Amino acid sequence: MKTTCLTTLLLSVSLMTACKWAEDDATLPIIEQSYHFEEGMEDWEGDFADLPVEGQDIYDLEVAHSPLPDEIGSTSGSIKIQGNNRSDDLFMFLKTQVSGLSPSTTYQVTFDIELASQYPVGAPGAGGSPGSSVFLKAGASTEEPLPVEDDEAGISFYRMNIDKGNQSQEGDDMINLGNIGIESEEYRYELIRRGNQDRPFSATTDADGHLWLIIGTDSGFEGLTVIYYNSIKIRLEQIRIL
Repeated sequence: MKTTCLTTLLLSVSLMTACKWAEDDATLPIIEQSYHFEEGMEDWEGDFADLPVEGQDIYDLEVAHSPLPDEIGSTSGSIKIQGNNRSDDLFMFLKTQVSGLSPSTTYQVTFDIELASQYPVGAPGAGGSPGSSVFLKAGASTEEPLPVEDDEAGISFYRMNIDKGNQSQEGDDMINLGNIGIESEEYRYELIRRGNQDRPFSATTDADGHLWLIIGTDSGFEGLTVIYYNSIKIRLEQIRIL
């Protein structure tokens, strides 16, 4: 009788352990979203920072749903964003909020971005190259990314309320994915891809399971930059807590 009870007990412990291993080995949620901008901006919004509050009419700022440039040879839709970097530090960005994630949970976020650029890597320009001195960044934050007023030596500037870093420098909320330069020596639009599949970005959702995603260019080129975001693919993988 004692042997039977002991066998039953060991079997119960074994089953409980097996169940725990099954739970531990269970695949954690992975969320993938793709945006192709065929009919519109698909809940992405654009804005600008690192420029004065007054006098923005000389910056040629624009964010709009647009066809790709003619030389791409495609009728696909895109998000066009442009600005003239007269402040030597213009930040042009897109943002969107993702909902339905696990609350207060850390995710690894990867971006796969395809955009149309016409700026050769080695091209010269005022302040820096229009290709290699314009840096593409991506990141995530629980706080909505916004330009906020900041007084500097009596002049009001718009600065970001998140830590994006500055130009090639990374911040706590954004990483550098490279520049927007193309390999051609000719100024002609072509599609390029940038991403961080080899270096996921970690971000934690808020108590309601929301997370803001942000993509933008941080420019050291003192001139006009016009780019077209053709597609943005996002992957969010929940990090296992040991």
